[in-house]
Amino acid sequence: MIGTSSVGDGVGRAGVLLDAAALTRCRRRVHLDHDPSAAGAARALPDPALEQRRADASEHRERIGAALAAATGPSWRPVEVQGPSAARAARTAELVAEGAPLIWDAVLPLDLEAGRRSRADLLVRLPGGGYVPLLVVRRRITDPGGGARTTAVTDPYPQRARSDPDRKVRSSPRDLLALAQLTRMLEAAGWAPAGRGPVGGVIGMDADVVVWHDLAAGHWPGGRGTMAEYDVRFADRRAVAEAAAAGRPALAQPSRITECRRCPWWPTCEAERVSIDDVSIVAHGETGRLLRTAGVGTVAALAELDPAGPVPPELPVPLPGPPFADLVALARARRQGRSVVRRSESVPVPRADVEVDVDMESFGEAGAYLWGALLTHPGGRRDGDAEPGYRAFATWDPLPTEDEGRSFGEFWAWLTGVRDAARSSGRTFAAYCYNEQAENRWMLGSAARFAGAPGMPSAAEVQAFIDDPGWIDLFTVVSRWFLCTHGKGLKKIAPAAGFAWRDPEAGGENSMRWYRDAVGMDGAEPEESQRERLLAYNADDVAATHALREWMSSDRVREVPLVSEL
Repeated sequence: MIGTSSVGDGVGRAGVLLDAAALTRCRRRVHLDHDPSAAGAARALPDPALEQRRADASEHRERIGAALAAATGPSWRPVEVQGPSAARAARTAELVAEGAPLIWDAVLPLDLEAGRRSRADLLVRLPGGGYVPLLVVRRRITDPGGGARTTAVTDPYPQRARSDPDRKVRSSPRDLLALAQLTRMLEAAGWAPAGRGPVGGVIGMDADVVVWHDLAAGHWPGGRGTMAEYDVRFADRRAVAEAAAAGRPALAQPSRITECRRCPWWPTCEAERVSIDDVSIVAHGETGRLLRTAGVGTVAALAELDPAGPVPPELPVPLPGPPFADLVALARARRQGRSVVRRSESVPVPRADVEVDVDMESFGEAGAYLWGALLTHPGGRRDGDAEPGYRAFATWDPLPTEDEGRSFGEFWAWLTGVRDAARSSGRTFAAYCYNEQAENRWMLGSAARFAGAPGMPSAAEVQAFIDDPGWIDLFTVVSRWFLCTHGKGLKKIAPAAGFAWRDPEAGGENSMRWYRDAVGMDGAEPEESQRERLLAYNADDVAATHALREWMSSDRVREVPLVSEL
């Protein structure tokens, strides 16, 4: 894993030192990371999910390192130096000079001339001398198929790689560029192998093979190899960082893209974009860039265009993303201070005699600790029906835990019991969520991970539930019938229905912090008050989907203007 915190501080003759993470980040983030005047600018709070993923990745590397050490015996030489990166780099150099076959947790010498810094999970010495890099990552690096060049994890030598009939490479630009950075640094240190093309290896989440990448192969646009792509990107990011560090005019301006959602600098960029009415506020990513090239640089300018007319002829290619008419409508709605507009007179929402709103809470990739459900009987409650209201099925054992299977099994038994009782009495049943991807993923994942546990459904049963028309994603309904100027997340759209969360800090990222306190992670005492806070937050989430559905089904929705009325 390549990270800015792993190689120490300092600047080289290039003015800055970059690690490989900068190569796949937004150029504006690279600018702000190196701009001294941005030190006091607004930033988002740390993302607990990201912090947990980093911790999980570190534990994964430790496990792989221990397994490799046991398998490779005397070939294995860990750096094993604590403290400053300079001391770890010096020890790495000693092991290289000794010709150690495998060097674990290596820190490469700073490449002051080029402005590079990096570390490698493993350096592998080739028979003719010189080292190639290997990364350990906590994500999948292959898919079913064939053609990947692999070796066994316990035999991490590229000269022994063979074409794998069962695996094909899963594209990961981040891994390839990290290997390219390490390769350039090995070359600068004089540690690269002579007389062979650049190559690097990756061990992934499944830890079943090492995938070896030919870094000269033309995997990139225009047939460029990874090393050529790397050189272009590195030169660009270095120029951006140097200009920022020297206080020269910025080479990268903010524009809203997907990465902004998780970027610590987004509060600063958002304020700047809003202050100049930048078109990327409503037309994100490549769409915004193309509009600017056509002279449509502000929301106001976009709002003035004819939604039924042609796309501006100055655009070099058709616009990606939303239809042009939707972009104009979004711009007009934002100019009028409206968060939501309707596409049609009525908003069809599937309803049923018995309804359940569902919301799941997970902690990063560690598991789903809470399934909440709100039961209502729009068709009237009958004798024998379950009590209406909110129910929580939770585990407060720190994730990962087998008790997660118990809580999900109880939730599943209750939910399907309500469904079966409704249908057996001749009534209709529907269950609702908001953006089903998360719930579907964890339902299927739970069935697979806890197969055989009491009350646990089979994967086929879960899939049948997902495929049933009675499982309704309200996010899909909102996406079809509304345009939303501030996003379509539940926290954005539910207030239009008159709903408000009781907790003023309600949100997914904050819930991650509350969860850490609730279960006593990091050795702390569990906090009962944070468990109650999470339950109230989840209860409000399912109440929000219920309120949203009731609103869309009522005449009140007609208070929202139509797109044609803007």
